[in-house]
Amino acid sequence: MNSSRFSGKKLWRIPQQGKVKGVCAGIARYLDVPVTLVRVIVVLSMVFGLFMFTLIAYIVLSCVLESMPLHADQQAAPLRADELLDALSSEMAQNEHQLRQLERYVTSETFSVRSRFRQL
Repeated sequence: MNSSRFSGKKLWRIPQQGKVKGVCAGIARYLDVPVTLVRVIVVLSMVFGLFMFTLIAYIVLSCVLESMPLHADQQAAPLRADELLDALSSEMAQNEHQLRQLERYVTSETFSVRSRFRQL
């Protein structure tokens, strides 16, 4: 696993998105996986012999982890690929417009007259 993937992230409980205490939702957000996948893994671990371990780990995590503040989700939400492409396209269109204005000024008579006055 790439350790830079987790840099700057914090593990929270997300009670607003959770079914019981929000531990699975917090783990899913931290690992960037669907919350349903985490819940299925928890249920399967309970069914296949790790009931007490899973239950104790869930209880400990629900007590140890802090609840995620409401504003933390808005600040940490990365842009999706299509949003990034839209922002890039908009920025490139702006830059192209500015470049055309600059080119129009440089090729105008105003520029040539001003440069001649500077030479005097």
